[in-house]
Amino acid sequence: MQAANLSPRQLAVRVGVSGKTVERWVADAELIPHARNREDACTALGVDKEMLWPKAVKERIKIGGDREIVQSYPYRSSCPSTAWGELIANATRELFFAGYTNYFLWLDQPAFVSTLRQKLDSGCRVRFLLGDPEGEVTRNREQIEDVALTVSTRIRITLEHLGKLGSHEGLEARFSAPGDAVNHVSLSVFRFDDDALVTPHLARLVGHDSPLLHLRRYVDGGMFARFSDHSEELWSRGTPIEQGQLNQRQR
Repeated sequence: MQAANLSPRQLAVRVGVSGKTVERWVADAELIPHARNREDACTALGVDKEMLWPKAVKERIKIGGDREIVQSYPYRSSCPSTAWGELIANATRELFFAGYTNYFLWLDQPAFVSTLRQKLDSGCRVRFLLGDPEGEVTRNREQIEDVALTVSTRIRITLEHLGKLGSHEGLEARFSAPGDAVNHVSLSVFRFDDDALVTPHLARLVGHDSPLLHLRRYVDGGMFARFSDHSEELWSRGTPIEQGQLNQRQR
């Protein structure tokens, strides 16, 4: 502040805070201002953030388990459909869609059936884990959501689209077991090789209104692995969906 010829009160005016606030910044080295205030203060003083608040900069560098968090979104719908498309396009080994209905994929991804067919033809394993449209948890969820496009209808739309892929060796689909349905409906996991998109479903909210995490595998036993193990556990106890069920049209 001396070098910039600014008093605490003058800097406060530049930043948009009180003079007392700036005095607290000076007095307490452990006090880290809001990011916007840090940026404005550095601009006013003509210095880098690393000089004034090195702790804040250091804390932003991911060195632990949090480095597997690529991005977070307050709503699943705020994650661009192009991000989903890139993850699907870049996957070469495995695609695993363990949402309860997976319905939105057919809307958000252009020519999704053709994309999946190309993935299957190239040797990519494609799996869908769905909730049972006739199950008790599905009926309960429909009452909670209370929307026109019911959970069971959304599941049947997915079944209809999967039926268009025909019988393909790399395509697998299962209904989650009745005892796992609550865990399935409350957490969606979508895997694309070593990337995953995870949505914990909040009470009374449909999937697109719930938060989403984009994870990428870095270490064994990390967040990616834990969510992956969750979906694999549900898959292992699921009931295979026969080709005739895939060809069911929505009711």
